[in-house]
Amino acid sequence: MPRGRYSLHDPHDHTPLAEEHFQCAPGPSGWRYVSRLTDPAGEHRGSVDLALDDLGRPLRLELHAGDWQVRGTALDGVTWVRTDPTGLHATEGNVRAHAFTGTSPAFLVATARLLRLTPSSAATRVRLVAFTDPVLAPRTVDQSWALVKSEAHATDNGPLTVDEYQVTALDTGEQHAVHIAGDVVLAAPGIELEDLQSPPSRFD
Repeated sequence: MPRGRYSLHDPHDHTPLAEEHFQCAPGPSGWRYVSRLTDPAGEHRGSVDLALDDLGRPLRLELHAGDWQVRGTALDGVTWVRTDPTGLHATEGNVRAHAFTGTSPAFLVATARLLRLTPSSAATRVRLVAFTDPVLAPRTVDQSWALVKSEAHATDNGPLTVDEYQVTALDTGEQHAVHIAGDVVLAAPGIELEDLQSPPSRFD
């Protein structure tokens, strides 16, 4: 069960945004990721709880940011309920999308797991609902994912396969690289792996 810490920063000016303390592991139904976020001053900022089925679809998503909350699942595309800080109002949403995304590295692993690309695969288009900080506002985004290469690296715990993806935002054409090993993001825009206490899990 990997445990560790990511630092999150603005990908444009590198302003520190948060630290995400996480643990994740495959399970009988798929994969689960839980984390808590703190701001640069060390104050609690939010949390992520994401569970996938064995096909990579979101069984359950629960996000907290400040006093905002989102609960979601894969149902007729993806469906969610967003609750405001007062707790008095909740708004429901549904989009014909494949999955969710957001600032957490968990969503990069989840998308890669959902697509299951190989280096010989053509670039694959995916529609995602992104929940943007700081109020978890939903926004539908279209991306293209391609697995550029997979490389095995020798480690003390045996070979570690690192997958390099090229992700393209289809509305702007902006491209960036994402490096994932098992269920851990090694590098991506705005994300740095600062600490890892156990090796990444290997998906079957």
